[in-house]
Amino acid sequence: MRYTIAYFFAVLIAVTAGQADAAVGFRHFSIDDPQGRPIEVGVWYPTTMTPKLEAVETDRQMVARDAPVEGTGLPLVVISHGHGGSYAGHLDTATALANAGFVVAALTHNGDSWRDQSRPTAIWERPRQLKLLTDYMLGAWSDHGRLDANRVGAFGFSAGGLTVLAAAGGEPDLRTLPSHCKPHPAFEDCQIMEEHPLLPDTDIVWTHDPRIKAVVSAAPALGFAFGTNGLAAVLQPVQLWRAEDDQVLPHPYYAEAVRLALPTPPETHVVADAGHYDFLKPCSADLATRMPAICTSKPGFDRAAFHERFDHDIVAFFKRTLQ
Repeated sequence: MRYTIAYFFAVLIAVTAGQADAAVGFRHFSIDDPQGRPIEVGVWYPTTMTPKLEAVETDRQMVARDAPVEGTGLPLVVISHGHGGSYAGHLDTATALANAGFVVAALTHNGDSWRDQSRPTAIWERPRQLKLLTDYMLGAWSDHGRLDANRVGAFGFSAGGLTVLAAAGGEPDLRTLPSHCKPHPAFEDCQIMEEHPLLPDTDIVWTHDPRIKAVVSAAPALGFAFGTNGLAAVLQPVQLWRAEDDQVLPHPYYAEAVRLALPTPPETHVVADAGHYDFLKPCSADLATRMPAICTSKPGFDRAAFHERFDHDIVAFFKRTLQ
């Protein structure tokens, strides 16, 4: 049976991200999309206001809701979730970045969220939606004047990992999917394509955003579809993450294919004993009972300890590359 991230978000994301080192503000709103429904957005940022435990989608987090933004010339990181996820899928990473002085904006992708899986294979829509988010944050957002438009990074997991690579200039060749999926029908991306096949005459336009100066891609989907030509324009620094025991997007077709195809070797992290969903936050006891396929890590793997390292290394990467 195939378990998707959608089920994960439909119940509960995970353990509360409440151990913030500094005050973190949070706002939740929607932005217009001229080609579709409004896009849901969550924003985390530095503030001096006292946080309290607040509901953030199906999770709870220590944040100061709608508090004023502290600081100027702040770097921006935009986040793209995985298949069937939402803006709240990486609360711990967003909080860690906000604690470090970043403004973090995450969106819920219309057509591929836990509430709406109507178009999960229209993956070219993802970087277009992500660019709309960046446009909004640097233009219409009430505190856009506190942001440094020359310091923009992007983080994505799974389908989001593909999204940020595409936004940074990459173009996967979807014509490679049939030859990839024929010998690998059980791979999750192949099952999704089987359930939501692309029409032969589909008009595909990839949206790129040159404002993105650094990329973190964790377990990127469809890595095999890029090739050296498809990633030739991705010249930004890239931090690439691979789970050693990824059974959803198995080695070497995804993260490893991206690593080999990038024009400049990325900062690569291979997480020993980790599975695909270990890039999501640790599950609560209730969720672990309901969704063991997503919440159960390999025996001996400490997902909570890993996320401390994961978030630390992401913050360090963006600090270094978005100076």
